[in-house]
Amino acid sequence: MTRQNGQAAARMIRDMVRIRCVEEELAELYRDEQEMRTPAHFSIGQEATAVGVCAALRPTDVVYAGHRSHAPYLAKGGDLRAMVAELHGRQTGCARGRGGSMHLVDRAVGFDGSAAILAEMIPVAVGAAWAFALTGQNRVAVTFFGDGAVEEGTFHESVNFAAVHRVPVVFVCENNLYSVSSPLRVRQPTATTISERVAAYGVWSRDVDGNDVSAVHAAAGEAAERARDGGGPAFLELRTYRWREHAGPGWDHDHGYRSREEIDAWMAGCPIRRATAAAEPMVPDIAERVGEWDSRFRAELHEAVRLARAAPWPSLASLLDGAYGPGHHARDHDHNGHGVDHR
Repeated sequence: MTRQNGQAAARMIRDMVRIRCVEEELAELYRDEQEMRTPAHFSIGQEATAVGVCAALRPTDVVYAGHRSHAPYLAKGGDLRAMVAELHGRQTGCARGRGGSMHLVDRAVGFDGSAAILAEMIPVAVGAAWAFALTGQNRVAVTFFGDGAVEEGTFHESVNFAAVHRVPVVFVCENNLYSVSSPLRVRQPTATTISERVAAYGVWSRDVDGNDVSAVHAAAGEAAERARDGGGPAFLELRTYRWREHAGPGWDHDHGYRSREEIDAWMAGCPIRRATAAAEPMVPDIAERVGEWDSRFRAELHEAVRLARAAPWPSLASLLDGAYGPGHHARDHDHNGHGVDHR
């Protein structure tokens, strides 16, 4: 194992620790302070999926996500302070305080957006990737979504279109076994996996241990380069597990759909601990680094919260900015198609 491999492993562990620290601290503040009123979906326990995939991408590649968006946003390099301000509804937020937790964006680093509607960003990612192909850009679009999204018609339409046109898109399914509180086994056929069904479209597909960041990184790298080189779309089914409730900061082992024992079993396979143990032969001081990162990133989050609380709320005068295009005011149209300004 080379020094370069050790450095790459350490970077991915660092990024997973950062996401874990940020989300754990946000979850506590969300519950106790009651200042973030946006619905929030945490990825605690799923950090390896976002980090492994995004570490395999180029800066010019773009990422789209669904409602569980914090991890891919941060893994792609999104501005933490802008994210925290967005959760607080402030003007300095990445969506100017209008989008909340499920509508993050940082186009400067290639995180082109996330949205709340199930499977909504899948066709958007396919469209972006198709534009790359049509204009000869050597770029890839990636879309993150959960196992529930593959039950939507737009998912199948998007996969079919991407396969027909050999679009350079990577579909990343974070299969955490539940759609809200409905287990996978009662929603989808048990005789096949999601990746096997997607392969029937002629799409290159892989079933990967989503809590093994190195395995995710290797599969994502192969998928992205294959798509980039004209091989068409790729699909990754990353088997993982969220520790907290579907939406919100709490635990849900008493909600009747999964047990504390099941959660504990998945927590025992924590992706950060697994990656740290695997990296020790290459990076002997990795455990000490993790401890240092833990303290640093929790402090970084609290500084971001302090800045968010001090930031202004969006002004009423800017309420409709963006509704009809950047910087435009709302306009009605008369029956002849002429704009009527009601400012």
